[in-house]
This record gives sequence, structure tokens and C-alpha cells, in this order.
Amino acid sequence: MIVLSVNGERRELPDGATVADVAAEMGAPSEGRGLAVALDGVVVPRSEWERTPLRQGARVEVVVAVQGG
Repeated sequence: MIVLSVNGERRELPDGATVADVAAEMGAPSEGRGLAVALDGVVVPRSEWERTPLRQGARVEVVVAVQGG
């Protein structure tokens, strides 16, 4: 297991988890539309989510775009 911070909250994920796994855990649609993920302060392009591994102590921020006024 790895321990990391997701949106400021401590989370545990299995070894080998990726950015895509965090996005799915946060309820993201499979295509990831309207969602941005930053890993240690750097935005990860959606095309790289499946290939970007998470490591112990990482800081992940997941931001969901909303419409409205």
C-alpha cells in the first residue's frame, strides 16, 4: 500500500496505483471529461493518467469543472 494526500486528505491505495485510479476513486467518468489532476503541483495530461504511477507521500489534487452562474 502507498499513502498519499488527495485533495488534502490522507488516502491509501494499492502499490502500482496510477493517476487514473485516483480519478476513478473520485468518481470521474471513464473519459475524464471536466476533470483535472495535478501530481505534486504539476497537471498531468489526461492521456498520461494510465501511465503515471503514484508514489508514497505524493500530493494529488483533483479538480472538477462545474457549470452554473
